[in-house]
Amino acid sequence: MRVRFAVLMILLLPSCGRDSDSSRIHLAYVTNGVTSFWQIAKVGAEHAARDFDVAVTVQMPAEGISDQKRMVQDLLTVGIDGIAISPIDPANQVDLVNEAARKTIVITQDSDAPGTSRLCYIGMDNYLAGRMCGQLVKESAPEGGKVAILVGRLEQDNARRRRQGVIDELLDRSMDPERYDAPGSVLQGEIFTVVATLTDQYDRAKAKANAEDILSRFPDLAVMVGLFAYNGPLSLEVLKQAGKVGDVQIVGFDEADQTLQAVSEGTIFGTVVQDPYRYGYESIRVLAALARGDRSVLPANGFLDIPARQIRRDNVAEFWADLTAKLEGDQ
Repeated sequence: MRVRFAVLMILLLPSCGRDSDSSRIHLAYVTNGVTSFWQIAKVGAEHAARDFDVAVTVQMPAEGISDQKRMVQDLLTVGIDGIAISPIDPANQVDLVNEAARKTIVITQDSDAPGTSRLCYIGMDNYLAGRMCGQLVKESAPEGGKVAILVGRLEQDNARRRRQGVIDELLDRSMDPERYDAPGSVLQGEIFTVVATLTDQYDRAKAKANAEDILSRFPDLAVMVGLFAYNGPLSLEVLKQAGKVGDVQIVGFDEADQTLQAVSEGTIFGTVVQDPYRYGYESIRVLAALARGDRSVLPANGFLDIPARQIRRDNVAEFWADLTAKLEGDQ
């Protein structure tokens, strides 16, 4: 089946591997799941492919780490010229990333894979972004209280660092991106208490059930923090069903339309946004240059920083308009 799939990719997908124009560069952008966040990144990658005269295929694994591994290995089979990947579980994907790096150009984006042979990482500092999220929590509940963290999975480097940034900010700790509080313990600060971290493994039904569970267990909850794009909107659904909108604050992550709409309405206090459009665009720009032998595009420290932003009710309209223009191809 694997061989048949590879042959089909060669025959049916001119965006993977070489086509009749042997000089055409073909690149791949591999996500870590399927969300609205990645749809935005896909547009950025496709715009960069147009601007830098390369072909690109975007692949989104719907079934986790095994699906992502299969995609990468099939891309290597058909001779892809470069891969930008967001590793799902970098600690257990070192061999995969290094295998790919021996056969083609590899960079990471959105989530890094430290200790591998990838050439650079494109994205934000997730620990700092987590602290920015924690700042929004403080604004939303100035008197403090109980906080629950909802997240897809903690195997990803970005999710782990993002969560730790939230915790360290709420507990007024010093900066330490390497600190890690394992889930399972209640973390007590001066005015905030992190009562739980619940993961859902990208399962939307599980994510909603987690929000329902945490609200049931802690009726005096002050803030729900959703660290993946869908966590905030699903938490809002649960609060609406429970008649507790406004009683419990929500601070989200990323720029799903439902999140931005809720921020504009005041039902989600705020969100920390990345720039998935630029993740896609910059990844293909860098890969295209590297494929043409130009290594000057590599950042000196191996990290091309695309900073996060805090979005509140007072700046959401401007941000959303700019995002819409990018997706419509106006910029």
